[in-house]
Amino acid sequence: MTARAVPREAPSRRAVALADRLLPRSPMVRLAWLGMAGLAVALIAFTPARAQNPAGGSTPAAGQAQPAVAEPEGYRMDGFRAPTPATLKGARVIDTGEAERLWRAKAALFVDVLPRDVKPANLAPGTIWRDKPRDHLPGSTWLPNVGYGTLSEPMDGYFRRSLEVLTEGRRDAPLAFYCLTDCWMSWNAAKRAMAYGYTDVAWYPQGSDGWAKAGLPLEPATPRE
Repeated sequence: MTARAVPREAPSRRAVALADRLLPRSPMVRLAWLGMAGLAVALIAFTPARAQNPAGGSTPAAGQAQPAVAEPEGYRMDGFRAPTPATLKGARVIDTGEAERLWRAKAALFVDVLPRDVKPANLAPGTIWRDKPRDHLPGSTWLPNVGYGTLSEPMDGYFRRSLEVLTEGRRDAPLAFYCLTDCWMSWNAAKRAMAYGYTDVAWYPQGSDGWAKAGLPLEPATPRE
């Protein structure tokens, strides 16, 4: 069988014209230059400028900072486990160091708002239901399911009454809301507490897992009924 040569892509007209102007007429020199030019074009064509993400748009290269998350106009309505903003208008945003200082000084009322699975009403007779264990900052009050974007009337009433009892009716009582890292539930709950009229609200975005990573203690949580 006779081998058939595979034709190479011809250099562009612009490259050839440039070679005619700049290079000697020697056939060997011109051939070498055109080969190098073709290789450079191929390398440029196959070098991606930015990585594309599956949803379209571009993804920053490794080592680049992720784009900041903007505060929404209202509450976050879905996708609650996702990167959160660095700010919450009207509230103080605290890191683990400041949260520890407030906790040790008993200078704030810590409110855990991690959601809790609700026991289904149609469980088969004899089915054993166990809540998923939750560990949180010692001394916190766990008010589950108050961090959704919209609250039912009973849940809204539960949140209002619980804060009323916790603060002994003081709207200026210091409150610190948290759940987990990258959890919008605490952002929503802190924002909602301010809408209720509470004036000294802090938001701890690192939550219980950020607290645990710092080697600080946790304790088993029990939801407030």
